[in-house]
Amino acid sequence: MTSKLEQLKAFTTVVCDTGDLEAITRLRPVDATTNPSLLLKASAIAHYSDILRSSVDLAKGDLGLACDQFSVAVGCGILKAIPGRISTEVDARLSFDEEALWAKANQLIALYDKAGVSRDRVLIKLASTWEGIRTAERLEKAGIQTNLTLLFSFAQAAACADAGVFLISPFVGRIYDWYRKNTGLDYTGAKDPGVQSVTRIYNYYKSNDIQTVVMGASFRNLSQVEQLAGCDRLTISPDLLQKLDEDHGVLERQLVPGAAGEALQNLNEPQFRWASNEDAMATEKLAEGIRQFARDQEALEAVLAGL
Repeated sequence: MTSKLEQLKAFTTVVCDTGDLEAITRLRPVDATTNPSLLLKASAIAHYSDILRSSVDLAKGDLGLACDQFSVAVGCGILKAIPGRISTEVDARLSFDEEALWAKANQLIALYDKAGVSRDRVLIKLASTWEGIRTAERLEKAGIQTNLTLLFSFAQAAACADAGVFLISPFVGRIYDWYRKNTGLDYTGAKDPGVQSVTRIYNYYKSNDIQTVVMGASFRNLSQVEQLAGCDRLTISPDLLQKLDEDHGVLERQLVPGAAGEALQNLNEPQFRWASNEDAMATEKLAEGIRQFARDQEALEAVLAGL
């Protein structure tokens, strides 16, 4: 029997959620994704010490640009080890400023262009705020494909589909965290609220012939991964990928096109904001996620400032 990781790859594109090049090379995912938290961890890896110093030198005192240089350099290194695409995230502190998001996204693409990486190997990651979704819509029309992250609600998923974004990353584990904390229940299997959220989005997209890719993210355990086997893509941490690689049990596909889904929704801004306001979990986790990524971005800037 092949490993569960190899079985999963038969019907789901596996993405590695890390900036650790060694782990990516060992686990052989198709795509990879980074974020400010993962880049901060990567900055402590000896392999990246020269890249950190080079990023500072190239930025000539601009810490924001130095972070972008480092992010793109890490992305370029990862692209040499994978056949697919790298997702690179825009500064979370810009999440409510459409014009600033637009400028930063184009700056990242320009840095990849300068490094000789074509835009068809890059996804620009944006937080799934209203402003992030509108920016993604503009980027998609300009030929720059996007990954909408920090996605916790059905309203966010519906708005992303309406905007024609290439890919969304609904956060399974963080949804689970919120419900476990607020109910005291330890959800398992198909009863996991994070699993249910991604399943609902997947069925909605497939039943309405929406082309946006669903990529489950932020997993806490193997059960969550296994319950979403069959999702378009899953971005998984190296430790969980390793456990899947070591497990030779049977992995059954759970998500398949053709299941019933809800009618198509087109949300305007007031409807989107009201639906978000009514979803306490999504509101709290989105705000928390943006704050966390912002603090890690600041910590990375501090590392670069100290070189």
